[in-house]
Amino acid sequence: MHYSSLCRFLIVPLLMSLVIFSAFHSTDHPMVTAEEPEMIWAKFCSGCHGVQMVAFTDRQWKNGNSDSALLASINKGNVEKGMPPFATAFSEPDKKALVAYIQSGIKNAGKYITEEKMTSNIVKTENNTFRLDTLFSGIKNPWSMDLLPGGEMLVTDRAGKLFHVKANMDKQEISGVPEVRAAGQGGLFDIKIDPAYPTNSIIYLSYAKGVTSDSGAVNTTAVVRARLEGGMLKDVKEIFEAKPYQKTEYHYGGRMEFGKDGYLYITVGDRGKHFVTAQSVDNDGGKVHRIKTDGSIPADNPFVKVTGAHKSVYSLGHRNPQGMAIHPVTGEIWTNEHGPRGGDEVNIVKAGKNYGWPVITWGLNYDGTILSKETVKPGMEQPLLYWVPSIAPSGMAFVKGNKYKGWNNALLVGSLRFKYLNVCYLQGSKIVKEETVMNNVGRVRDVRMGPDGFVYVIVEDPGYVFRLAPML
Repeated sequence: MHYSSLCRFLIVPLLMSLVIFSAFHSTDHPMVTAEEPEMIWAKFCSGCHGVQMVAFTDRQWKNGNSDSALLASINKGNVEKGMPPFATAFSEPDKKALVAYIQSGIKNAGKYITEEKMTSNIVKTENNTFRLDTLFSGIKNPWSMDLLPGGEMLVTDRAGKLFHVKANMDKQEISGVPEVRAAGQGGLFDIKIDPAYPTNSIIYLSYAKGVTSDSGAVNTTAVVRARLEGGMLKDVKEIFEAKPYQKTEYHYGGRMEFGKDGYLYITVGDRGKHFVTAQSVDNDGGKVHRIKTDGSIPADNPFVKVTGAHKSVYSLGHRNPQGMAIHPVTGEIWTNEHGPRGGDEVNIVKAGKNYGWPVITWGLNYDGTILSKETVKPGMEQPLLYWVPSIAPSGMAFVKGNKYKGWNNALLVGSLRFKYLNVCYLQGSKIVKEETVMNNVGRVRDVRMGPDGFVYVIVEDPGYVFRLAPML
């Protein structure tokens, strides 16, 4: 980490805490007047623990999180770690109210955690009852799928294999897949068939590509185009390569989608270099990219005429987008992306827009320190929805048709962390309600809407592909 970043994350919060400590312990500073605990948090706690209190409560509590333990922490502080004592700063009623407020956050932070186990393949939801039909199993970490004509499918294995699943559920491994860097979060990612697949047999694969440089092993997100013929990939051509390569083995993005314009959209994560990559268009990290199917750049891409910009960049300020879908009515590009500890997002991606990461965020660093105190800033887009605590969103799809009662045009998002499928109900382009279904089904990696009108879901470790079959 650069020295300036270290100052930002460690020294600045400590100085803020010492200023508060000094202010509250000067002889002429009166006790804080009674007010709502939300206001106390915002004024005196959020500078070190974050605007979203729930992100703070989504943690391991080394000193306990009972009422008495929280009250002791408020009274005594932890000066060695930058927290001053507040024993004389707040009244006893205000301290108790603050403890209750934090406890409400602890309860809310665990709202997605359930001990309920799936003991049946029959799932009942608010509007639907459906059966989970198992279509594929036998590998640990399937990452993505796409549906072929005739009810067959292609499934990627993050370890670097591609499978053709026949209508009778037999699976055949496809040869000719490019070598992938299957380490950390890397591997074989997304699979998309060309819109003209019935006539050209073209598919697209995204993956972690590794090379050896003077500084050692480095890797990136890449996309190849190939023709599927007779159980093998032919005419394999790389059409996208995110630069620069990085040593880190996470935040690859790797999701692809064809827009209504016929162009291919690709997500690339910030590779863990957020302050270096996500806010600058002179690199490919932390972006959504837009290319033609041969890898060339559309003439109307937003940064084509910007000196030094990477011409494939369509939007910037993303952390790690791993879900993307096209709205069936508006044609808008929707994405979801992983926040840090809190602050996962759903966004509508538009040309040239900046989605804020890491300048604005609703989450904290994993160690609980403040990444940014800002959640809103002019010129940066606000998410349609953010999750605190993080659910670790991955694949997403819009429901089309009427097979699922009340779900037409609803947005489905898979949760890796809490192992469920999230149903987002929409009014226009606004998310107005959420429902969690299939609790503890497994880490939901991908969600697809098939041309047959059925929803398909991938879970990993162990890996399955399920079809959601409505029961009339």
